[in-house]
Amino acid sequence: MGAKTWMLVYSDGDASEKFRNNPVLDRTSTDNLVNKLFPNEKLATIDDGNLSYTCPPGNVIYAGCFAGVSVIAAKEFAGDYPSKLDDRFIAHAHSQFIYLHAMHSVVDWFAFAKWEKGKILRSLSLSPDSGVLEDLGTKLSFEKAYWEGMYPATEPDDENGYPFPFHPLELGEEVLKAFFGYQLEGAIDAGLLEPEKIPLVGYKRKKPWWKIW
Repeated sequence: MGAKTWMLVYSDGDASEKFRNNPVLDRTSTDNLVNKLFPNEKLATIDDGNLSYTCPPGNVIYAGCFAGVSVIAAKEFAGDYPSKLDDRFIAHAHSQFIYLHAMHSVVDWFAFAKWEKGKILRSLSLSPDSGVLEDLGTKLSFEKAYWEGMYPATEPDDENGYPFPFHPLELGEEVLKAFFGYQLEGAIDAGLLEPEKIPLVGYKRKKPWWKIW
């Protein structure tokens, strides 16, 4: 598996339903949201991206505002502890729900979180090398089968074993489906959303012209 993500989604309700309704990108609202969340950045618009690529390099942001749902993909959302996300990303939100999704295939790390009205309901972060970094709140319904060993990461007779009863990236794909109605890799249901159809505006963070000698 080679998928990577680091993104935040604001939604007034079921985000997957809003994405399925072929929402129209509101570029003005997107500019306003990005400028509000990154007030100290000098940003230049670059070519559009889409929802299939939400792991931009550190000097790039992708974002999109649609009716009832907004997406921000940036390096700030790739932290090991979702509950410690900078408060500005929570405090300025007026949406009912906020979702964080982040995973990195190189180290099999995955993290996600869900807030409702500014209060964190669930946060999980784990990798085979680091173990469980954060596990807050009640497990969501779609998680339970993974924790119960219904989708093991290795074969039962594998002598090396695995630190979890599932592969973090497989749970990551399940979370994408449950929260947003799409997946990036694995056995993908043909009825799911095609993330390439959801455009995102690209922004490049300009470096300051001055230097400290």
